[in-house]
Amino acid sequence: MAWNGEGGIRSSISRRQVSLFASCHRSLPNFIDSRPSMLPTLNLSGDVILAEHLSHRLGRIGLGDVVLVRSPMDPKRMVTKRVLGLEGHRLSFSADPLVGDGSVNVVVPKGHVWIQGDNLYASTDSRHFGPVPYNLIEGKALLRVWPPECFGSLR
Repeated sequence: MAWNGEGGIRSSISRRQVSLFASCHRSLPNFIDSRPSMLPTLNLSGDVILAEHLSHRLGRIGLGDVVLVRSPMDPKRMVTKRVLGLEGHRLSFSADPLVGDGSVNVVVPKGHVWIQGDNLYASTDSRHFGPVPYNLIEGKALLRVWPPECFGSLR
């Protein structure tokens, strides 16, 4: 923003910047469902996160990233989960972390990712529905911006 000398403010944002932002920004459902699956990273209510919608299109999703994923069980729902495996990775997990009844080994197939909630005891994730196709990723969460006292990275 800059003063235009005529008693008003002149915007320094160009039309090109606006159209680039508009083409990169996609509408998401009004509700991104994290439930208790992402505790303690995300609170049950009131968290506002800043997400971008370009990295996954460029193949720039990595281990540890928190992603917005269209639920494989209900395509109308958007969920937040952490990426714990990329294609070709071998993973071992407990089928039931409460009981600890043996481990299951999987290899993430090509074009898929392995996602899990940070709260293993209350998350429906790849342990239940398997590896998720990469094209179900809608965005990558960058920062928590609200509440102010929790502002910062989601890593």
